[in-house]
Amino acid sequence: MKIVVKIGGSILDQDPRPIAQDVKALIERGEKLVLVHGGAKMVTEIAEKMGKEQRFVTSVSGFRSRYTDKETAEIYTMVIGGLLNKQIVAALFREGISGVGLSGIDGKIFKAERKEKIKIKEGGKVLIVDGDYTGRVVEVNAQLVNSLVEAGYVPIIGSVAIGEKGEFLNIDGDRAAASLAGAIKSDVIIFLTDVAGVLEEGKVLRNLSAEEAEKLIERIEGGMRRKVFAALEALRAGVGKAIIASGLRPQPITEALREEECTVIKQ
Repeated sequence: MKIVVKIGGSILDQDPRPIAQDVKALIERGEKLVLVHGGAKMVTEIAEKMGKEQRFVTSVSGFRSRYTDKETAEIYTMVIGGLLNKQIVAALFREGISGVGLSGIDGKIFKAERKEKIKIKEGGKVLIVDGDYTGRVVEVNAQLVNSLVEAGYVPIIGSVAIGEKGEFLNIDGDRAAASLAGAIKSDVIIFLTDVAGVLEEGKVLRNLSAEEAEKLIERIEGGMRRKVFAALEALRAGVGKAIIASGLRPQPITEALREEECTVIKQ
């Protein structure tokens, strides 16, 4: 079985051993894994240490994101394509797993279309902001990723992309993982986060059809809304099922595959 795992930034703050040990156990069982990660929190911390103030905006569709100018895009690439990515590679290495750390820029794993102007909501008004270096993934180098998987490696891909003009672009990690999962014909995509799944009135919604998830998007906010949106994109791209689960458990990937206390979305 081929599995794409998106590791949320909140999980990257924790001890990496449970995920690394779980990856090892799954590889030994014959599963094929690809890891995708973001790292917005570390980007913010390092940018502010460098004296680069970070600005966050809300799109007209209700999604909150970082306003990414050219300098911020470079910091983003430095952190997610560099330090954070190699920390995950090192965690797998300590468990005897051969991970290959890449960013979406390498080999054009994620080629994106730049959004040079973005519409945002601010103070009750809709504004158009120029000079943004965010993008939407339009092409995935599935051949490169699959060749690494077939050679016995675990690709670890940082969610930054390259644009049409060779510029570095900040992309949404959840949606990038969904695009990748569809392109490499993954059987399942797992979004690991710091909660048990999609919550409604404090309870985990265990099973959702795609139709139910579509309706749910209007009722949820923040990062979970984005994850459900990405899960639906993965299903539309041909992925068998999408799972949103806690990454804070002893065997986070295995327990998600068992569908234990998590949200499973299927067509």
